[in-house]
Amino acid sequence: MAGPTPGGPGGAGSRAAPSLGNQRWPRVDQERPLVLVPVGSTEQHGPHLPLATDAMIAHAVAARAAAQLLGEGRAVRVAPTLGYGASGEHQDFPGTISIGTEVLRSVLVELGRSACLWAEGVVLVNGHGGNARAVLGAVRQLRSEGRAVSWTSCDLPGADAHAGRTETSLLQHLAPWAVRTDLAEPGNTASVRSLMPRLRADGVRAVSPNGVLGDPTASTPELGRTLLSTLVARLVGELRVLDVGPDGRLTRVASDAPTGSS
Repeated sequence: MAGPTPGGPGGAGSRAAPSLGNQRWPRVDQERPLVLVPVGSTEQHGPHLPLATDAMIAHAVAARAAAQLLGEGRAVRVAPTLGYGASGEHQDFPGTISIGTEVLRSVLVELGRSACLWAEGVVLVNGHGGNARAVLGAVRQLRSEGRAVSWTSCDLPGADAHAGRTETSLLQHLAPWAVRTDLAEPGNTASVRSLMPRLRADGVRAVSPNGVLGDPTASTPELGRTLLSTLVARLVGELRVLDVGPDGRLTRVASDAPTGSS
């Protein structure tokens, strides 16, 4: 289920050092690291963005946060990205591969049980909203078993819902080669809250034939850089404090980074 690799498309390039997959077991045994697990999806992101968009963003945020903390002397490693998630709402679009909530939850539970045998702890970094039930359910179960597992997400205040200005800007900054701006077009720009009943009943295609919930035409790589900085700064702050709320989520801390949500 590995998604983009640290040195490959959507990866961290020169920041590949935090990758768990590049380590050898004696080093891991010596470090006893905190392990970040990016959790993404393989699903349609409109006619202009790649299917791996969520995985690419989650991996980039985790890798950059881990690199910063490694530079401060913290043992933080990024596990290979889980590239499949719960994406049933996008199943009407070719290319989408969904493993569903229950399977994803089971995978995350077994992953947490295994990693906690040698890691300081595990943090699931979720890049796809549809994974939320599985992530929360897995973390609750693991924590009830006494394991040091928590979660966080890559959501942003003021962001549009799917394949719009927010995600397109992030990908224009992270992987401009993967964005077809010539194919970018608005989708349904109504609020997700108003669309939710039909989304749950009939899926994304019923409310947006092109798969976009938002308007990507105003996206820019400069906005993407700002948004990524916000996400990374927030995760770094959460990992420095490592305060876990009652639902297993890392407690958010104030960040000096701009939100870029205008």
